[in-house]
Amino acid sequence: MEIKEERASDEAQQFLPSSQIDSLGEPQLTSIQRIANEPKLEFSLACKDLVTATRDRKLNTFIQVSVVHPAEHVLTRYSSTEIVEGTRDPLFLTGVTFPPEYPIYEETKIKLTVYDVKDKSQDTVSILRSFLGCTTFTVGDLVKSKEQQLTLTLRTSDGGKTVGTIEVNLVKMGELEDGEPCHITTDSQDQKCALVRECTASEGISGKDNLPSLNAGDVKNPICKLYRFPTSDNKWMRIREQMAETILSFHVPKELINLHIKEDMRRNQELKDLGELAPHWDNMRKSVIAHCDQMLSVYQDTLAELGKHTGSSFKSSCSKGEKTLEFIPINLHLQRMHVHSPRLKDALYDVITVGAPAAHFQGFKNGGLRKLLSKFEAERRNTGYQCIYYSPENTAKAKEVLSNINHLQPLISSHADLLLNSASQHSPDSLKNSLKMLSEKTELFVHAFKDQLVRSALLALYTARPGCVLKKPAVPRNSAEEGDDLKHQDHPSQVKRQDSIPHHSEYDEEEWDRVWANVGKSLNCVIAMVDKLLEKDDSGNVKDGEIDPSAADCKHAGDWYEQLYPLVITLKDCMGEVVTRAKQSMAFVLLQELACGLPQCLMLTLRRDIVFSQALAGLVCGFIIKLHTGLHDQGFLQQLHTVGLLVQYEGLLSTYSEEAGMLEDMAVGISDLQKVMFKVVEAKSEDFLPIITGRREHYVIEVQLPAKMFELLPQEIKEGKLLRMYPVLFNVGINEQQTLAERFGDTTLQENINQENLELLKEYYNLFTEKMPPDCLPHFQEQNDLKGLLENLHQNIQAKKRKNVEIMWLAATICRKLNGVRFTCCKSAKDRTSMSVTLEQCSILRDEHQLHKDFFIRALDCMRSRQTQGALNDSDDPETGCLTDNKPTSRHFYPVALLLVSSHLLVVWLILSLALLLAKYQ
Repeated sequence: MEIKEERASDEAQQFLPSSQIDSLGEPQLTSIQRIANEPKLEFSLACKDLVTATRDRKLNTFIQVSVVHPAEHVLTRYSSTEIVEGTRDPLFLTGVTFPPEYPIYEETKIKLTVYDVKDKSQDTVSILRSFLGCTTFTVGDLVKSKEQQLTLTLRTSDGGKTVGTIEVNLVKMGELEDGEPCHITTDSQDQKCALVRECTASEGISGKDNLPSLNAGDVKNPICKLYRFPTSDNKWMRIREQMAETILSFHVPKELINLHIKEDMRRNQELKDLGELAPHWDNMRKSVIAHCDQMLSVYQDTLAELGKHTGSSFKSSCSKGEKTLEFIPINLHLQRMHVHSPRLKDALYDVITVGAPAAHFQGFKNGGLRKLLSKFEAERRNTGYQCIYYSPENTAKAKEVLSNINHLQPLISSHADLLLNSASQHSPDSLKNSLKMLSEKTELFVHAFKDQLVRSALLALYTARPGCVLKKPAVPRNSAEEGDDLKHQDHPSQVKRQDSIPHHSEYDEEEWDRVWANVGKSLNCVIAMVDKLLEKDDSGNVKDGEIDPSAADCKHAGDWYEQLYPLVITLKDCMGEVVTRAKQSMAFVLLQELACGLPQCLMLTLRRDIVFSQALAGLVCGFIIKLHTGLHDQGFLQQLHTVGLLVQYEGLLSTYSEEAGMLEDMAVGISDLQKVMFKVVEAKSEDFLPIITGRREHYVIEVQLPAKMFELLPQEIKEGKLLRMYPVLFNVGINEQQTLAERFGDTTLQENINQENLELLKEYYNLFTEKMPPDCLPHFQEQNDLKGLLENLHQNIQAKKRKNVEIMWLAATICRKLNGVRFTCCKSAKDRTSMSVTLEQCSILRDEHQLHKDFFIRALDCMRSRQTQGALNDSDDPETGCLTDNKPTSRHFYPVALLLVSSHLLVVWLILSLALLLAKYQ
C-alpha cells in the first residue's frame, strides 16, 4: 500500500498550544505509568455513523494513526488499521500499540484520520482512497478518563462538517472486560463480517497470568501489533504480536570465528612441531601450512570487518551475498504471539524466523554441502601416492585426541602441584582429595590414548622421518580382537603407495607401549607413596602422642614433600613424553587429511563454518528465549536436563536450481547442531551474553542467568550438567519453483531429508517416553495422541504427495507438544516465512483458543496486511530499508497461501500477474 507522507510541521502546529510553539525551552512532559517491558500504550478503535457522499454506497474504511511529538512539534505517521468493508459502523480488529521504548507522554497528541477506499483492485501497488474525516486527542485524556474510553467527533478537514464518531478504548493485556458480553453477528447477505460490540470499557482487574516478557538483554527494536478477535462463544480474545531483532545475530558468529582462529593457529603450530620429515613429506607440510595460513587470514579479516559493523543488529536479505557478512544469519527475528482469552489461560507462542543457513557468497553452482562433502570424500579415497588416506572417523578421532591432550595436560599438572602443596602443609585430608582428583584426570588421560589409531599413526610418522625402515611387519601382537580392530584402521603397512619412503633404520614397535604404560606406573607409585605416608602418619600419631605437635608437623611435612616430589616429577616427565609423541602422531593424521584435498578441503571447511555459524546463532537465540519462558515450568526443566531439547526447523525451500543447493547447506548445518551442548551458569556481572567454548567437533554454550533466575533451576542444571540438543528439519517446497521441480525435476533430496529427520524425531520421542513420566508435561496428556501424530507424519512423508503441507503442520504440532523450539526458514525469511507463520498463528487461535470460524480469513488478512506494520513507512521495505514505490508489496503480490492449496493455481497466478504488470506499464 502507498500513502503519501503527511505534511509535517505546519499541520502539526495546529494541534499544539501556542505556549508550546513559542517556547524556546523543552516542555515539561509527563511519563505514562506502565509495567516494565510492557507496551506503554495500547488502544482499539471503532467508528459509528460514518457519512457517505452517496447513500447507496457502502464504505470500505481504515484509520491512519499519526503522532504529534510535543518536543519536536512534528506530525509522524505511525500505523494504520486494516480495511473493513461494507459498513458505516466499522469495528477494527487491528489495534494500536506503542512499545516500551517509544517516546510517548501524556502531552502527546494522536491524530486519527479515516479514509474510504474506493478502489481496492490496485491493492498490490497503491490504494485509491478519499478522506472522510479526522480527529485528535491527547494521551493524557485517554489514560485519565474514568471509563478509559473516548468518544470523538470526526470532522472534515476544514473542521465544519461532522461525518461520524470514533471510539478509542484503552487496552490492557491480561485484564478482563467488565459488563455485558460482546455480541457478534455475521452479515451473510453481503458475505461481509459486520461487528456490533455492546460492552463497557475494561476496568482495573489484575491479570490472571504472569507471563514472561521478551528478554530485554538479548532482543531489541521490537515491533508490536495488537488485535482483538471474536471467539466461538461470542467473546473477545486479545492478541499481541511482537517481532524483535536479537544482538546474538552478530555476537555468536564473532565468538565462533574467534574460536576458529585459535583452533587453526594451534593446528598450524602442531604441524610445524612435527619435527624433521623426509623431503616429500616436508614439502607437503610446507604447502599445507601455506594454504592454512592463507585461510587463517580470511577468518581474521572477517572478524576485523565484523568488529567495525555498526547499525542494525540483523542482516537483511539484500546483504546475503556480502562476503564480510557471510557468517551472519539472514533476517534472524523472534516472532511471539501473546494470547489473552476470556475463559482460557493466557499463552505464548514463539517462532524463530531466519533465512536458510547457506553460503550465498560462495554460490551453489556445484550444489550445497551435502553433495560437495560426498563428492570430496569419494575423491579423497582415490587420491594419488602423495598421502595416506584416513577415514573421516579417524580424522575426527585425531582431533578429539588432540583436544583431550590440550584439556587434560594442564589439569593433571595443576593437580600434581596441589598434591605437593598438600604434602608441604602436612594436610592428610587435602592430600587425599588432591590424589583423588589427580588419579581421575590421569586415568582419563591414559584412556584417551587407548586407540589403535595412535599406534598406527606413530608408525606412519616414523616411516615419514628421513631414512626409516620397519624392523618387522606392524601386526598387533596382543589378541585376535586387536587384529579385527586393525582391519578397520588405516594402518600404514596396509596402505598402498608406501614403497616410495626410504628404508635404512629400525623401528621398535613396543616403545610406544612402554612410554604409554609408564604414565600409569608412575601414578601407581604416587598412590602407593601417599598411602604409605598416611599410614605412617596414623601410627605415628598414636605412638608419639607426647611429642611437641608443632615440631612433629614440621618433620613430617618435610618428609612428605621430599618423598613425593621425585615421584610427581617422574609422572610429569612420563606424561610429557606421551603428549609429545601423541601430538605429533595426531598432527600427522591431520596433515594427511589436509594434503589429500588441498585446497578443496579448506574451502569446504570454510563453507561448513559459515553455514554452522548462521545455524548456531539462531539456535542460541531460540534456547535462551525458551529457557526464559520455561523457568517456572518444572516439567520442562526436568525434560531439559533429563532428555534434552527438541529443535524443529520448518524449511520452505524448493528443490529446484539454487534453492536445492541452499537446502543441502541447510541440512548439513542443522545436522551439525547435534555437536552443540548448553550449560547454564550464574552471571557474575551485568553482561549476560552467552560464552562459547570448544572446537569444531564439540561446542559448549554457557548461558548466563541473573542470580534470581538461576535459583529457579533444578539442582542438576545448577551443577553444570550439559544439556543436549536434538535438531530436526522437515522441508516442503511451496513456491512456483517447487512446481517445476515436481513436474520436470527431482524431489529426492527433500524426500531423503524428511525421512532421515523423521527417524531422529522418533528417536527423541522414544527417549522422552522412557525417561519422562506421562503426566509431566501439560501438552502430553495422552500417549496415544503423540504416537498417532508421529504415525500420521510417517504416512505423509511416505506418500510423496506434491506440496504436502500437512507434513509442516504435523511436525509443528509435535514440536509444540514436546516443548520444543520452532524455526521457520525460507530463502530470505520474508514472503514464504511470513505466510507460514501467520497461517500457523491463526490455526493455533482456531484450534487452541476458539477463534470464531467466520473470522479465520479476516484474522489472517489482519496479520498479513502490510498497512498495519507498526511504525514502518508504507513506502519502505520493512526489512531492507530500500524504496519500493513501484514494486509490489511482499506479502500480497505473491499468493503463496493459494499455492499451498494447489499447484494448479500457479497458471492462474501467472496470468493474473502478467495482466497486472501490463496494466501497470500501459
